Amino acid sequence: MALKHEPTAPNHSAQDALRVLETVARHAGGVTDAEIARRTGVGSERLTALLLMLRREGYVEQTADGAYVTGVALARLGSAQGHDQALSEQLQRTLDRLRDSVGAAVYISRYEDGEIKVTGCAEGPGTPAVHQWVDFRSAAHATAIGKSLLGQLDLNARRDHLSRHRPARLTSRTITNERVLLSKLDAQSPTVPVLDLQEYAPGTVCAAVPITAGSSVGCLALSLPLEHAHRLRQAAHTLNRGAAPVLLSLAI
Repeated sequence: MALKHEPTAPNHSAQDALRVLETVARHAGGVTDAEIARRTGVGSERLTALLLMLRREGYVEQTADGAYVTGVALARLGSAQGHDQALSEQLQRTLDRLRDSVGAAVYISRYEDGEIKVTGCAEGPGTPAVHQWVDFRSAAHATAIGKSLLGQLDLNARRDHLSRHRPARLTSRTITNERVLLSKLDAQSPTVPVLDLQEYAPGTVCAAVPITAGSSVGCLALSLPLEHAHRLRQAAHTLNRGAAPVLLSLAI
């Protein structure tokens, strides 16, 4: 499977955060923000935001004298014993925070072995998940998740997927013409959220943003009932800005 990767803002943020974490980890006795800036080259304003995010996620802690040391979450993920469980719990906490910040159900998905897999979801009483009336594996052409994942593949990989999962009409808005669908995927910018405006299910709108870690293809997505459609684009941009912690968890 060939990929069509382009760097996005969350990728850059996660890369910078990793550099900050590596610097903190090398100083067991603590390191100041000024020293972190000097060693990483990250600007002061950006570093402040990254350190705030790293503290919120539990990757670093600040001592009484203002220095930064590694946090509990980093220690858990760095341990070989129970790593998978720690990663699952860390990702769920991050998804829960994203759900609360965007006010919508949030999903994490990946494209693996030629299929779409939804690997995590954060929902709640006021942020219900979309009713999966058609398996997402068969609905890539109609969902924000599917279009985001397919958009990260090259043309041959997209055609291969569509040959195995022929685009079916799920609603009156579903694109079933393969040529039109491929054209839209090719025109989609990686920095702009992919939208699903009732293409998968009537009464539901969705958005997805790519999260790319190494050679893997993934995305974060959200869903909203139609009456909240006016919030979709802003919620999608909030989701995109909050994607870095998810990438960071996958990279550690």
